[in-house]
Amino acid sequence: MANTGLGLAFAVTLAVFARQIAREDREWLFGFCVSLVVCAAALVRERHRVGAAVVGIVVAGGAGVVAKVADLPREPGAASALALLVLGGSAVRALPLRAAAAVAVGGVAAMAVDWLSIDPESGVWQGPFQLGAVGWAVALGVGAWLRWLDYRRHAATEAVRREERLALARELHDIVAHHVTGIVLQTQAAKIVSRSRPEALDETLTGIEQAGTDALTAMRRVVGLLRDTDDGAGTTPGPEGLTELVRRFEGHGHGPAVRLNLPEEKAAWSPEVTTTVYRIVQEALTNIARHAPHARTATVDVLHAPDGITVEITDDAPPAPARYPHRGGFGLIGMRERVETLGGTLRAGPGSEAGWSIHATLPVAAGERP
Repeated sequence: MANTGLGLAFAVTLAVFARQIAREDREWLFGFCVSLVVCAAALVRERHRVGAAVVGIVVAGGAGVVAKVADLPREPGAASALALLVLGGSAVRALPLRAAAAVAVGGVAAMAVDWLSIDPESGVWQGPFQLGAVGWAVALGVGAWLRWLDYRRHAATEAVRREERLALARELHDIVAHHVTGIVLQTQAAKIVSRSRPEALDETLTGIEQAGTDALTAMRRVVGLLRDTDDGAGTTPGPEGLTELVRRFEGHGHGPAVRLNLPEEKAAWSPEVTTTVYRIVQEALTNIARHAPHARTATVDVLHAPDGITVEITDDAPPAPARYPHRGGFGLIGMRERVETLGGTLRAGPGSEAGWSIHATLPVAAGERP
């Protein structure tokens, strides 16, 4: 559409240019051909940016020298000038920085050559060349401004994509770590059961099968997020799913007993808050199973507070110098990122007496409080 309008503008200016030359009884073919070439280069600039800019500038600049030597109509004419402005602005906007700078300098050089080809004593008015210089500067300025807008738009798009990648990375970590940990624990239990109580092995293997099925279901949920489906497959359980989460955790057989304390008053939390609460508890229980095998009990408290929601998970494992001596702690990083994104805070460290404690505070809107 833009090229159609531009082509019409070129056609009109070419017609006016040819009519003016014909009235002055001068040779018109040279100027017409030059303008035609430059206008054609401007129209194909989207497909051949570098080539179009080079052809337009070289033809327009060289035409001035040829016109001087052969005493032909001066170039660039009105159509050529308009096409050069389009080429210059488009090149500065879209080409790599060095190529854009070369086009800008080339345009200035072409105008300088044309300027120097004028005989001061010929009486030719130099105003059009001054207007051309101003127009070239404006075209370059507009191209630079559009380039900056494109950069900001690209940066904003990349920021959104980066956030999406981080969110999916956290989701994958939470899902894989939780379910695979359960499978590992039940496999270890199966080894023990196979030696002492072979008759109970089927029950343990059934638990492993169920854990694998849960993992596949969770992975399908992530795939649903990637496909952006609208059927609800991507919904992550909120606090109402914590009871089921604790039941599955205790069903592994080798984890501590879990006491779950939920608020009596129900509130309509936002999806972001409910998902974050669920993921914090899931990651904390997974870490207890992986890093605190001697813990006997764990406590999960989800409470309403004046400033929002507090989530605290503690265990009674014996004191240890570090809960993550050989791991990078990506789970904690993911939890902290989730909480801070919502404007909350998260603390993780040794408990006051024993074990490990994770404490998170999430702000909620007034309408989401009980």
